[in-house]
Amino acid sequence: QVQLVESGGGLVQPGGSLRLSCSTSGSILVIYGMGWYRQAPGKQRELVASITAGGSPNYADSVKGRFTISRDNAKNTVYLQMNSLEPEDTAVYYCNGDVRTRSGWRNDYWGQGTQVTVSS
Repeated sequence: QVQLVESGGGLVQPGGSLRLSCSTSGSILVIYGMGWYRQAPGKQRELVASITAGGSPNYADSVKGRFTISRDNAKNTVYLQMNSLEPEDTAVYYCNGDVRTRSGWRNDYWGQGTQVTVSS
């Protein structure tokens, strides 16, 4: 069993910043890629940013230059620093991890999501 738990969401004014964290626990052998997705009301879930086990990041065009993804492999934790937030960034943000468990199985795991609201 693997759990991913997001934290750090909240209400922020346009132009503000938030830092999301995703901690992991459970029977984890190794975590490969990790990522952040978001889903706004009435829209499909979309990739925001991802990062490989080696630390190579990838970003959606809409957040390039504003968001930074990072990870601490020792803690099996991934972060998303969000700057210059815009109302269009309002969504539920989900953490994702490509995990191999100690039993040998490899699967995608998701957190429960954290709400980010950008509004004045």
